[in-house]
Amino acid sequence: VKPSFNEVNEAEQEKEKLINQALSEYNKVIPKAKGEALRQIEEARGYALERINKAKGDAARFTALFNEYRKAKEVTRQRIYLETMNEILPKVGKKLIVDEKATGILPLFNLEQGGLKNAK
Repeated sequence: VKPSFNEVNEAEQEKEKLINQALSEYNKVIPKAKGEALRQIEEARGYALERINKAKGDAARFTALFNEYRKAKEVTRQRIYLETMNEILPKVGKKLIVDEKATGILPLFNLEQGGLKNAK
């Protein structure tokens, strides 16, 4: 009878040990997973809010620009062009300005007729 009693006690202790190990693992993993899930949810909400605000800002900018365009089409068109060039040109390395009326490669220096000394 005593060996059976000891086996039952050992089984009870093993059961308690396994339950405690499972609870310990649960307390390590589950809060960490919940925290990670909440972090991802908050990150997604922040990203969504950022996208919404950017879209609203872009729409407001476009509406204001369109209203100005309706008032003065040519002036607004020219301003948009100049602003775009002002933004793009600094990023371009080499700039070539082609004048279709020019007769030589460098008409300012008149290289075809003797170089700089003959330039007027």
